[in-house]
Amino acid sequence: MGERILKAIGVKGDFKSTVVPMINYSYANIFMGGAGYIISMYFMIFLTDVVNISLTQAGTVVMIATIWDAVTDPVMGIVTDRTRSKYGKHRRYLILGVPVLFLSYTMLWNGFGMVNNPKTAMIYYVLVYMLYKTAYTIISVPHTAMLPELAPEYDLRTQYNSVGYIFNSVGMVPSYLIVIAILAAFHSNDDLTSASRTPFLVIGLVLSLFFSVAVFLTFKTTKEPSSLNNKFDKFDIKYLLNEYKYVFKNKSFRQYFFMNIAYQFSTGFYNNSKVFYIKYLARQYSLYPIINAVAGVAEAAAFPLNYALTMKHGKKKCGNIVTPLMVAGLAIGLFMQPSDGGSSSIIWIVLMILSMVLYPFGMSGLAFVANNVFPDITDVDELITGRRREGVISTFKTLIQKSVGGVMAAMVTFILQYFGLVTGDKVSSFEKTRGVMYTQTATAITGVRICVAVIPIVAAIISLILLRNFQMTKDDHSMIRAAIATKHKYGTVTLTDEQIKRCEAISGQKMHNTWLGQNNESDEIHPLETNAEGEYIILLETEELNKKAKQN
Repeated sequence: MGERILKAIGVKGDFKSTVVPMINYSYANIFMGGAGYIISMYFMIFLTDVVNISLTQAGTVVMIATIWDAVTDPVMGIVTDRTRSKYGKHRRYLILGVPVLFLSYTMLWNGFGMVNNPKTAMIYYVLVYMLYKTAYTIISVPHTAMLPELAPEYDLRTQYNSVGYIFNSVGMVPSYLIVIAILAAFHSNDDLTSASRTPFLVIGLVLSLFFSVAVFLTFKTTKEPSSLNNKFDKFDIKYLLNEYKYVFKNKSFRQYFFMNIAYQFSTGFYNNSKVFYIKYLARQYSLYPIINAVAGVAEAAAFPLNYALTMKHGKKKCGNIVTPLMVAGLAIGLFMQPSDGGSSSIIWIVLMILSMVLYPFGMSGLAFVANNVFPDITDVDELITGRRREGVISTFKTLIQKSVGGVMAAMVTFILQYFGLVTGDKVSSFEKTRGVMYTQTATAITGVRICVAVIPIVAAIISLILLRNFQMTKDDHSMIRAAIATKHKYGTVTLTDEQIKRCEAISGQKMHNTWLGQNNESDEIHPLETNAEGEYIILLETEELNKKAKQN
């Protein structure tokens, strides 16, 4: 029965040898999905309305910590790529990150008496958020870089990412339920004020334990090939610069990079301003738990469609089809009106919920593409350089992406403050003069619309356009891996004119300038082999499978 289920959903391989390793690898996704989800929903408004610092101070906290995160990622990537260990290059760093994660995530939600005024509060949360970002880097960079080694095949990577996507939800849903349950227990669910500090301390402690256990499980159960025999070039400034220079020589990486930056720009602006949109524009903060639950269900509901489209039509298809729904959901924010408690309120509530269905459902398509395409880019890099550099490639991407993300988070708060949005304790005095809960000026509402709708819509459309230009297909990827395996085995590989043309189109390099095109002095001919179905045979993997079969 289990095998029938696997076949029905398109999973190749048996449960023990295929599905169990995916589950083991994905435990850490509980942390990476859940921790970031809670931060995206509550941290900004926690700083402004509970800690009671200004919008620009809160934006500065996020910006500095995120840029720090971006700077530390490349360091971690180089460390993992140059690690020799019988346990593999990446796995042992997961356990090193667990105590840092537990400490920092607990401190993130409580000042422990060290935040007596806005200036010291800002300094404290800058340092604590930097510590948390360091923990995230120690765990996430090795975890991401490990995937291409654990799942070398095109479809297998999609399956790993799909299981990881499910575990992201496994992290998000319980985390969210824990938060709203604790807030409700302390009567802080309807509004957040400076009196809400105690429930957030409890939230920090409970979630820290939950996420730490998840990361430990991945460390304990995941197996990775030994890296003891790896050889490395001398490490110096020239080596470091060359490492990142070669990353951008990869045309597929460039296409992916700019598409993903636009996508992150869209979701980042939306996520950093959504809570202000719900609280101060729509005036529906009492529905915040319900609205977020609806959004989570909508995003999860898109997974079967994204998976089916990817497995049947390639890794771009789901992004092309469902992203317009993301734009439609964002567009509702352009004309959303504050609820006045009258008969029209139900209309605005329905529209708000509709936007929270359309946006996450559509957004999931680009997210699915970004997660599934990235591991394949490491193979194109190997075509160019002849080396496996998962850590360098993943962290160069995040270096720019997170730097932009940090600046973007600050931009949201700067824009909102420029347009006159009032937050924290100032809201109460402002309301007394206006007689309306969560009231804001028309100018402030315009600022919210710009951040939650206008900028995200433009960025999402740009990302969709760039996605259409991404070229590598499943057949291209199989051909590249077969060519790399043949070159590793014989020292030379013989490609047809069409295969050379595809390699050059995908890599953006003339074949004679790549490692794959630099054959040895032998006159031997080693064309790529195919099976009866016309699929490329990956020689080294075939040999490894034969060895395992003999051992069994």
